[in-house]
Amino acid sequence: MFASLLSQRLREALDQLAAAVPSAKALAVTPAADSRFGDYQSNAALMLAKGLRTNPRQLAAQLIEAIDVSDIAETPEIAGPGFINFRLRPEALAQGLESLAQDPACGVQKVANPQTIVIDFSAPNVAKPMHVGHIRSTFLGDALARIARFLGHRVIKDNHLGDWGTQFGMVLYGWKQALDRESLAQDPLAELLRLYRHVNALLQADESLRELCKAELVKLQAGDAENLSIWKECVAVSQGGLETIYQALEIRFDHWLGESFYNDRLPGLVEEFLAKGVATESEGAICIFSDREGPEEKDPFLIQREGEWQPNPAIIRKADGGFLYATTDLATIEYRIQEWKADEIWYVVGAPQQLHFRQVFSAASRAGWEFTGTHIAFGSILGQDRKLMKTRSGDNVQLQDVLDESIERARAIIEEKNPDLPADEKEEIARTVGLGAIK
Repeated sequence: MFASLLSQRLREALDQLAAAVPSAKALAVTPAADSRFGDYQSNAALMLAKGLRTNPRQLAAQLIEAIDVSDIAETPEIAGPGFINFRLRPEALAQGLESLAQDPACGVQKVANPQTIVIDFSAPNVAKPMHVGHIRSTFLGDALARIARFLGHRVIKDNHLGDWGTQFGMVLYGWKQALDRESLAQDPLAELLRLYRHVNALLQADESLRELCKAELVKLQAGDAENLSIWKECVAVSQGGLETIYQALEIRFDHWLGESFYNDRLPGLVEEFLAKGVATESEGAICIFSDREGPEEKDPFLIQREGEWQPNPAIIRKADGGFLYATTDLATIEYRIQEWKADEIWYVVGAPQQLHFRQVFSAASRAGWEFTGTHIAFGSILGQDRKLMKTRSGDNVQLQDVLDESIERARAIIEEKNPDLPADEKEEIARTVGLGAIK
């Protein structure tokens, strides 16, 4: 607010001096680097002096003589080789703050050209409870969605659940062999996690069981009635558990379109990429190779080994007919463009997936799809041993446990410092402070 107003006054002063301004950048007024010298500063005199064939400090003095900022700031001061420093008047600052407080947008201007932005974030796997590693994607994605909407963009928040992955073969096998119905009724997510870990432990002892798990997954993908029924129950109870956490965190999604939603689109997508020449067959698999059109070091389909650039293809259909994450993500992008008219798609996903998204965005571009894909990467939360925590081994910290402990710690402090508060007020403050601290 003040910066733009001071910049406008600078232009008016230059008009009085009959000095042409080559660009808006020359009139830029920015917050002062050191508050001891004022609130705002301008290097207009430094940028314009050469063109006007004058000394920067002399030009700065002329500008100060001509500029009228008495209603905003004290008399401007010259510093160094020709910087102009502005110090706001207290009454102007107070009036500005009052104006901002009365403005629902806090003085923020809406974007001139709003975009339709799909934000893909959180995206936990079904049949597993959310763990501490989901904190960053969930909170960063929600914050970005709020900011983008505040700026005037049309935002679509999609929770792209992992509801069709290879872990379901293990869950299906465990369900049939060791399900505890009573535990499922009491805490469905905990029971599904127990089954997953139970089967994983069995696999460590007897690797041959892996084929049985794969067989269950194949039956599910082929539409077996029993396995589909179990899968649907797993998805339903998982979404219920996830929704409880999201409600506590005041996070809402516009859509919950998981990987399974795109199954029917995968065969057609592969054929489309073959027809367009984006993908080719290689040893029975359908792959996307480098088109060799850009710099090798920026090509996601090349990798350097032993001093040479070698193929690093993305596989979209395996030789056995199976599809991969890249296939599903491409089908998801195509759907978002066609159905939601997405201009931009933001993926709030951990840094280890950078190559995956570089390949997916490049493949989509080569297919002629018009959109801007952005991978908003973040680091991983590590265990005490500085290694990634793993759900299957049981060393992951559950997100619900983190949230509960944060509330408990806040409640303990309230009890210590404000023991006479009503119980319901203590509880409300503990939840607000505890969950807010985690966010």
